[in-house]
Amino acid sequence: MSQSSVNRYPFYSPRFWHGMRPSAWWKLLRQGDFSISPSRIGLAISVSIATPFNTILMLLEKLFFHRRLRAAELHGPPVFIIGHWRSGTTLLHELMVRDERWSSPSTYQCFAPSHFLLTQWFFRTFAGWLLPGKRPMDNMATGWDRPQEDEFALVNLGVPSPYRRIAFPRRGGVDMNYLDFQGVSEAERQDWLSTLKSFLHRVSISTTRPLVIKSPTHTGRIGYLADAFPQARFIHITRDPRELFPSTCRLWRSLDEIQSLQAPPADTTDDGIEEYVLDCFSRMYTAFEQQRPQIDQQHLIEIRYEDLIADPVATLEKIYDSLRLADFETVRDEIQTWTDNEHRSYQPNQHRLSESQEKQLQERWGNYFTRYGY
Repeated sequence: MSQSSVNRYPFYSPRFWHGMRPSAWWKLLRQGDFSISPSRIGLAISVSIATPFNTILMLLEKLFFHRRLRAAELHGPPVFIIGHWRSGTTLLHELMVRDERWSSPSTYQCFAPSHFLLTQWFFRTFAGWLLPGKRPMDNMATGWDRPQEDEFALVNLGVPSPYRRIAFPRRGGVDMNYLDFQGVSEAERQDWLSTLKSFLHRVSISTTRPLVIKSPTHTGRIGYLADAFPQARFIHITRDPRELFPSTCRLWRSLDEIQSLQAPPADTTDDGIEEYVLDCFSRMYTAFEQQRPQIDQQHLIEIRYEDLIADPVATLEKIYDSLRLADFETVRDEIQTWTDNEHRSYQPNQHRLSESQEKQLQERWGNYFTRYGY
């Protein structure tokens, strides 16, 4: 692990595998043939110890919240933020939930999806110190209450997800068909959607407000999500692939350093990350372009990262007006204050592409360059 990642993510910090129950954890280990690096055995032991407690806490949650769980429902159509990793989805997510009329799955809820209704008060109150101050991949702030990707919750709940690759990155991509549901049976897809709905219903018990949901993995699933969540809105954000590609490679390498049960190779030119990023992008956007005609065009808006960075307030106003979400004037001052106080000091990482990398992007992601004007 690099020194910068060590400093930002202390060794005692929880990893998202700690939220699993025994069956999901055992399935993950078998999928990776138990090929755990010696330096990560301590992490594996700590997760193994935690998993039975997650089951106990889940049963206690069901006992204390059984009536509310039976009556759980969404408080209005959700808004899905989609787009490739590092396209600005996190920034947009943070901005959207500045409006108190919206809510979102939190980091703690995604890391402890089996029992957060019972235990989130404790971690919010007493355990903030367990997380680093900044995310190592992009310098954005962390915290148990910060909005988080629901895909992490799905991993912990044991359903197939491409994020299971993070545990054993040397084995390459896993569950890649869950980026677009190609080859996934109807029964398997319905089980996945049922798990997602159940999690979001439980988040709604906690927040009692409509949800803004963000996960890049949903980009190639929009047709199925639109069927499962009638009247849902979709915000698709794009970014220059010359920035997306190196930034996403950095993202996966950072997650592999911090979350993986295998030590990453010393030579990153042999870690398979670049081909993995190229493949994921192609799968997601092939499916996205195929499914987008199924979406009511009044329920879908496309924005650019470059516009969001240049003028967050104007971009948010455009989103609100286009999707008819709510009265933007009510939250304009809040968004402007956040932009002035926090966004102006944010410094994105700088990336450079080699000539061969840019050529490869033009060849394999050429449709994206053309369609979105990059």
